[in-house]
Amino acid sequence: MVVQQGKPFTMWGTASAGDTITLAVDWNISPVQVVADVSGRWKGQVPVPEVKPGDFSAHTITVSCKKESLTLSNILIGEVWLCSGQSNMDMELKPALPWLRGVLDYEKEIAAAAYPAIRLINIENNFKKTPQENAKGTWLVCSPQTAGDFSGVAYFYGRELLQKLQVPIGLVVSSVGGSACQAWTSREALESDPEVKAKYLTPYDLSPQAQESLDSIKTLEKLFEVLARPTLLYNAMIHPLKDLSVRGFLWYQGESNKKDGSAYTRLCTAMVEGWRKDFNQGDLPFYYVQVTPYNWEEKDSTATYYAKLREAQDAMLQVKNTGMAVTMNIGEVNDIHPRNKKDVGLRLAKIALAKNYAQPEVVYLGPKFREYKVRGKKVMVSFLPQSLGTGLTTSDGQKPRHFYLAGEDKIFYPAEASIVKDQVLLSSEKVKKPVAVRYAFTNYPMTNFGNKEGLPAMPFRTDTWEE
Repeated sequence: MVVQQGKPFTMWGTASAGDTITLAVDWNISPVQVVADVSGRWKGQVPVPEVKPGDFSAHTITVSCKKESLTLSNILIGEVWLCSGQSNMDMELKPALPWLRGVLDYEKEIAAAAYPAIRLINIENNFKKTPQENAKGTWLVCSPQTAGDFSGVAYFYGRELLQKLQVPIGLVVSSVGGSACQAWTSREALESDPEVKAKYLTPYDLSPQAQESLDSIKTLEKLFEVLARPTLLYNAMIHPLKDLSVRGFLWYQGESNKKDGSAYTRLCTAMVEGWRKDFNQGDLPFYYVQVTPYNWEEKDSTATYYAKLREAQDAMLQVKNTGMAVTMNIGEVNDIHPRNKKDVGLRLAKIALAKNYAQPEVVYLGPKFREYKVRGKKVMVSFLPQSLGTGLTTSDGQKPRHFYLAGEDKIFYPAEASIVKDQVLLSSEKVKKPVAVRYAFTNYPMTNFGNKEGLPAMPFRTDTWEE
């Protein structure tokens, strides 16, 4: 496994009440001793140093009690990230089933995945009504033989950090396809916000499902319904990890909450704050992936409920120590599982490198709306300076797509858009007096507009009109 550098490493377990347990690590001279309490539980911490770039030394941890001793070997010290969410986080490099698709170029990527300093553990899928102490999983060393089973997003993220930081990378993947955000949130966190409690927790508590035995869940249809129930995945797959030292969290989820709109901001905020409280390591970074353009098999080019979920994700950036990987140019409108997981992982890594790893030269933002000014029939849109990179451009040499203008009638029409230095000039023959601008504010706009670093612009709207 990989142990988080620069933070205490916690070990816990059971023994006979009153027994002394010795925790010895080869990077410290003095072992740590703890005593099992009256219920037989024990917990202890050992200090962990910072590692220097290029230090991939293997270490050992020995836990002993009376005549019993257990030694864990091949332990690396580096950076550990917890990666969670639903199927797009879960999606492996290789096709999970013969009729499914793996990530782009998975054969080539897997064959080249000889990175023994990357270690990954998949937490076994489970759901419980009460918080659990333990979860199951097996640490794997990254190689062409094992990498196919790695989360694509986590792998590309970890590989980029390894190559840029030159320290071991540990990836803890705790994700379940089809799962909703409320399932990953603790009861305490759901109760902390009255609006969140009223929407997600109270209806469940008052429903027949709350009394239902989880052992009765036998069908796939029933399983997917369970994956939307509050707290169940948190109890089984997050709570057991709370004593693990990590650098931060990665999150790729939202599809199962697609029609929640602004409520998602409050829900996800409650989840994050709950995790941070549980892990008790300060305001741990929370970096997440914007849901990609997808038509939901409705073929309605004017639908906006998915755009409103992205807007709710954007609002999450107001929470301290967060960042969002924008994906408006790498989705697949006919596939909820787009194959390009490499750019997703790399965009998450750019955020971490810039915000956590003191590499301010890394551009991690695409163009983000700042303001607009109406000049007669035309509108000039400007963007935050730090999001411009080395300049605005389009990926295909064409004019920017998916800009819209509306007048006082609140009807949006496609706008003619052109890049003028660091701004975009908009006009529409059908809008004589523009009062509102929207960009990529529909369910599945595949965009071509971004900065020269290849990062797409963030969708936005200047109105608050309800359809």
